[in-house]
Amino acid sequence: MSAPAPKPLRTPAPVAIRRAMPSPSRARVLPSAAALARRQAVMRALRIVLPGMGMVLLALLLIWPELEGQENRLSFRQGTGIAAAHVAAPLFQGMDEQRRPYTITAELAQQVQGRGAPGAEVVALRIPRADITLSDGAWLLLEAREGEYDRGANRLELSGDVTLWHDAGTRFHTDAATLDLAAGTARGARAVEATGPFGSITGEGFEIHERGAAIIFTGRARAVLEGGAP
Repeated sequence: MSAPAPKPLRTPAPVAIRRAMPSPSRARVLPSAAALARRQAVMRALRIVLPGMGMVLLALLLIWPELEGQENRLSFRQGTGIAAAHVAAPLFQGMDEQRRPYTITAELAQQVQGRGAPGAEVVALRIPRADITLSDGAWLLLEAREGEYDRGANRLELSGDVTLWHDAGTRFHTDAATLDLAAGTARGARAVEATGPFGSITGEGFEIHERGAAIIFTGRARAVLEGGAP
């Protein structure tokens, strides 16, 4: 008797496996119309507030020296190994011994090291200009190509096309001049020419005392007076 034939193996039916998807950590919620309106209002406010804050900061930088109340209102600082500071359009303000104001401006200023007395703060100026108010309310204006301002000594050295105007119509021209801003004096050892309603005067040098109240022409001088003989 033969052995029964083996039964064929039945392949199991595939079983579908369903993976559970994790729920999102945060459901996305569309903003409402009111929230959008608030957000737009905040953005409009920032467009106005931020430029305004920038203007306020700029104004504080400009008036900060006034708040400190210093007579010489511009300072330079230089650390070891750092190039000398450059400042465009500097402004210096001070008063002389009689509390009369003066103002010094320039196109460019640069701190000078090792010039003057130990610890002195000397500033080189390009196209310096000095405005000085006199006791009687008149004013003097001085301009030059170059200059050096010793802030500690209140002394201003001018060189190159030095020109002085007085509001009475007098004009001085020379190559170099030294001003003692505290004492209200000026002097020069180069040839000088003065012109005005009185005529013209030339000399080998000059001295100005009492802020223009007394003017002395040094060396050989020559005057040509209006309406008179030379």
